[in-house]
Amino acid sequence: MEEILHYFPIILYLLGTFLLVIMIILGFKLIRMIDKTNAILDNAYNKIESLNGIFKVIDSFTNVMSSINDRVIHNITNIMNKFLNNKKRKKEIEEDE
Repeated sequence: MEEILHYFPIILYLLGTFLLVIMIILGFKLIRMIDKTNAILDNAYNKIESLNGIFKVIDSFTNVMSSINDRVIHNITNIMNKFLNNKKRKKEIEEDE
């Protein structure tokens, strides 16, 4: 029994050293994996940033087209209103006579 108590701390020290070595190896692998992930994310971010210019051009084009469309519709409604108001005035003038 005393022999086991004599060897028990040595066994615990060896197991602790083994566990420490395994944790260090896993830590290095984790750091490498995080570096690779950061590289992939940076690459994806750069690709997305390059597309932002295209999206800005498309957005400005749609804004211009929308304003042109609004002007055309506004002019058409004004012409229609003038035409309808002239018809109403002619009817009122004919009724007055």
